[in-house]
Amino acid sequence: MTQPKTHTLDVPGAVLYYDVRSNDSSSAPVLLLIGSPMGATGFGTLSGHFADRTVVTYDPRGVERSERTDDATESTPDEHADDLHRLISALDAGPVDIFASSGGAVNALALVARHPEQVKTLVAHEPPAAQVLPDREQALAASVDIHETYQRSGLGPAMAKFIMLVAHKGLIPLDFADQHGPDPANFGLPTEDDGSRDDVLVGQNIISCTHYQHDFEALRAASTRVVIAAGAESTGEMAHRAAVAVAGRLGTKPVTFPGDHGGFLGGEYGMKGEPDAFAAALRQVLI
Repeated sequence: MTQPKTHTLDVPGAVLYYDVRSNDSSSAPVLLLIGSPMGATGFGTLSGHFADRTVVTYDPRGVERSERTDDATESTPDEHADDLHRLISALDAGPVDIFASSGGAVNALALVARHPEQVKTLVAHEPPAAQVLPDREQALAASVDIHETYQRSGLGPAMAKFIMLVAHKGLIPLDFADQHGPDPANFGLPTEDDGSRDDVLVGQNIISCTHYQHDFEALRAASTRVVIAAGAESTGEMAHRAAVAVAGRLGTKPVTFPGDHGGFLGGEYGMKGEPDAFAAALRQVLI
């Protein structure tokens, strides 16, 4: 595997940055590692575990290097799926394998529903697909409340509520969205509103991602092998429960991966999962 080489791709409404770690001797499909709103930086450690094949990472629209060229305030899974479709086409390497985590898993499932011919295997890790949960109304309301809190009070209060939501285990209470959020300072978050409203998580993606209606009929009919993954340490959390529900809708069972929602991280963004064990599990699934 070579050092990553950075490329850009013009897409409607954005310029995408992506990095290619080439291994010209590999006959395996290109491995695309994606998240949302996590960018390429989050997959540095995981990429290093797959030096025997070509690995591609990218920054989704509005994230890190991939600046938007339109004035839209929301990014949708369908837009992200179209971006991925264009990126895979630009790679011109045939069907790829994809590991997609969190919102990236939602976007990759949308891609497969539309363009299954572009993806050999998709490992979708903990997609926060709230629409399939039995407590969907509470989950969706909480997501809307987080976004509205951001618009009203700024990043700190919104992110504090987000952390409270994603860490909650079990069914979300009926009054969850009405509860007063925790003190942002408890999480090291800013307590002052800086006036910006362009955060990609609580501003641009949280409602469109959690509210997305997946085309399960298309996914079940797809030529792509779809594997749903869930963290061993995140049982009961919204994204884990959604992964179990999505797998059920596909007629499969989720594969348990080491760690929690960020099990693949090796210190990126200050978070450390179990990257060695996680990479070994991913390799076993991709064989």
